[in-house]
Amino acid sequence: MSQKNSLVGISPLQFIHVLDKNTNISRLEVGPRTLYLQTHETIVLGPASMICVPPGSYCKILNPLKEYEAGVKCELCLGQMAVKFHGEPFPLYPGEQLALVPTYGQGAHDYTKALEKMPVVPVNCALRLRAIQDHVVNKRLIPAGHVWQVKGPMTYAPRPEVEIEELVQPDIIKTGEVLRLQAIQDTRDQNGRKRVTGEEWLVKTPGAYVRGAWEQIIGIEKSHTLTVDCGLHLRATQNITDSAAGKKRFAGDEWLVTGEEIEEYSPQVGIEVVKTVKKLVVKKGQYAVILCPMGDDGRNRLGRKVLRTGLCSFFLQPGETLENGRIQNATILTNDESVVLQASEDFTDESVKDMKRKAGDRWMIRGPVSYIPPITVNIVCKRNTIPLSKNEGIYVQNTKTGKVRAVMGACAYMLTAEEELWEKILAPETEQMLLQGGGSGSAEIRKMAYFEQSIDPNILQGRNKSRVITYRCPGNTAVQVNNFTRKTSRAIFGPDLVILGPDESFNVLSLSAGKPKQPNALKSLCLMLGPDFITDIMEVETSDHARLRVQVAFNNHFEVDKKDPDSVNKIFAVPDFIGFACNQLGSRIRAKVALTPFDEFHRHSVAIIQAAVFGTDTGGKLNHFLKFDANNLVVSSIDIQSIEPVDIKMRDSLMKSVQLAIEISTRSVEASAEHEAARKDQIARGQLERQRLQNEVEAERERAKLYDLRAEACAVESCGQAKAEAQAEAEKTLIECQSEITAVTLKAKAEEIEHYCKLESQSMLRKSEMDYKRKLMELMVKKEKNQANIEITKFGNMVQAIGAPTIIKIARAGPQSKLDLLSALGMESVLLTDGSSPVNLFNTANGLVGGERNT
Repeated sequence: MSQKNSLVGISPLQFIHVLDKNTNISRLEVGPRTLYLQTHETIVLGPASMICVPPGSYCKILNPLKEYEAGVKCELCLGQMAVKFHGEPFPLYPGEQLALVPTYGQGAHDYTKALEKMPVVPVNCALRLRAIQDHVVNKRLIPAGHVWQVKGPMTYAPRPEVEIEELVQPDIIKTGEVLRLQAIQDTRDQNGRKRVTGEEWLVKTPGAYVRGAWEQIIGIEKSHTLTVDCGLHLRATQNITDSAAGKKRFAGDEWLVTGEEIEEYSPQVGIEVVKTVKKLVVKKGQYAVILCPMGDDGRNRLGRKVLRTGLCSFFLQPGETLENGRIQNATILTNDESVVLQASEDFTDESVKDMKRKAGDRWMIRGPVSYIPPITVNIVCKRNTIPLSKNEGIYVQNTKTGKVRAVMGACAYMLTAEEELWEKILAPETEQMLLQGGGSGSAEIRKMAYFEQSIDPNILQGRNKSRVITYRCPGNTAVQVNNFTRKTSRAIFGPDLVILGPDESFNVLSLSAGKPKQPNALKSLCLMLGPDFITDIMEVETSDHARLRVQVAFNNHFEVDKKDPDSVNKIFAVPDFIGFACNQLGSRIRAKVALTPFDEFHRHSVAIIQAAVFGTDTGGKLNHFLKFDANNLVVSSIDIQSIEPVDIKMRDSLMKSVQLAIEISTRSVEASAEHEAARKDQIARGQLERQRLQNEVEAERERAKLYDLRAEACAVESCGQAKAEAQAEAEKTLIECQSEITAVTLKAKAEEIEHYCKLESQSMLRKSEMDYKRKLMELMVKKEKNQANIEITKFGNMVQAIGAPTIIKIARAGPQSKLDLLSALGMESVLLTDGSSPVNLFNTANGLVGGERNT
């Protein structure tokens, strides 16, 4: 080491560690001094400031040195720790370290991070300590792991053998509270009483309580203040002696403590509070049935009951419950109310002159009365008088015999004890039809309108199944009702009200509907007697195999004698009279049309179909009606609404020709409108109107000729089909030629009108253009004249403003200046002439002047 590094200055309150390389021993050097290092010595720590512990603080030294002697090997207590308190500044011996700053002196120069405040234990607090190694305090051996507490107020001086676990805060016990404690291991409480592991005890003294080292707080419980109307339901969790009552309690025992026995109760160890019980008050007109009442021996009488009626009050003992969970009100019955009772066991009914009732007996009590049932009587139900107006009723069933009857109004009916309301179940299909007035089907079916007048608004929200079923039968209809018990049926003719008995049901009719008719498309409760009409679409085929779709409508009605049961039942013999009639008429029409050619059927379709439906008598005359003997249905007339081909190609060709004709006509009108647009609007409309009238006149004439030709054709038809067709063809050709001539004439006239319109429009255009150019030239001439006059006026004004003398001077100014220039050059006496006139030298002067300017 150089001389520069051999001298080390140590300031006051500083120290260094010097290592002797020969002996490998470090020594402590404390300032103030100047140290000369030998070649075999080196500094391993420092210089570092000595540690100064302020009052109220301490620091921990790791691996403390037992006894230090310079230059001698000393023993380090490796893994141990020493505590230094306030005192004189001290250095660290070789091998020692600060607990929180182990590198102090080797780059770390702030030892204050290793200083810690001494724990201060406030009043009513304690510091929990644990021994981490065996040590002796006041000649007493404290083993490692021992836990104890020191109470405040104090400042605790830490020891290296003791570890601080926590600062124990006090638990405040208020008035009316108790602190429940439990021993973690065998210990003694603060009163010196020995406690075993798991034992619990209570501390009732108000104030701050600091738990011991082996005490565990279970919780703070409040004392229960009991009043006259309040009690506690208690349960013993172990065999104990009840200090409040002085009785011995076994584990599982339950009892009640009320305010009449004690004003304030704190449950002791081994007793838990199940719940707070309120005193029950039974008012006048109320009663309470107690289930499983408690006997004098403190045991519940399971399965028994006790009745308490008002006015009274009581506590429910443990195990007791109220029937229905509440205090019940007495059943108060008015004049139109009653209650049905049933005995649960044999007893003597004192309310009816000591009448003996057997278990299962049922009877009724009617109002007005206030009734409290005994414990042997059950209330089955409470009933009100059922008011029934006219045409209203209910179904009643006798529970003993099972017989069901209907009770009709107008009256107010009270069910007896053996009676109950009976619900009549209908098929869902019938329920739906009643909601819709007696029919169900698609809204497109015309006959659905018949049922709108029969809709009962009372069942729209839902039918009361115990009410008698009624149905408003529409006018001119009939409803059949079947009685399955008696195996009979009856018919009701509208307008009338149908009332169903308990054993009766509607006869539901499944009718065909739609176009063409679909079976079972319409469900109905009533049969339309007519007069009515039925519309159907059917396909027929002529003898020459032309398939046609024919829509027919026929009027129908039923012939019925309402006084004759056989006649009445006959109209219901065919359930689907619509489908039956359509099938019968369709078969007749198809059979007749199959024998007829298309041409003949097209001309005489009405007569052919009527003859097929109604037939003819022996004289060949058409019958007036058709009657079906199966159900007395009468068809009075038939109407053919439409006939159209079934073949789609034929129908499409017809539609295309019609569309083509419409398109040609449209284009013609558009061309005419475009040609007439050039003329004035009123003239064009007038000509168009006249032309339209002429066309209509011509059309009417041709139509008259056509009718004449048709009349002649009908007259000639009897002479022979060939002659008629030839003549018709000739007339057709003639008409077509005349139509073509008329069309050509009209076309030529239209073209002439168009040509004249174009010519007139061009003439007007040329005339307008010439007028425009002429006026434009006149304006230009006028403009030039005005500009010339302006210039003349401007020049005259300028001359007048400048004046004649000034203008003369201006005119002479140039030659005069040139003359003066020549005079200055001495050339004023030189004259050049060409023999006829002298030549001045003004141009020469100009050249001189110009040359001067150029230079």
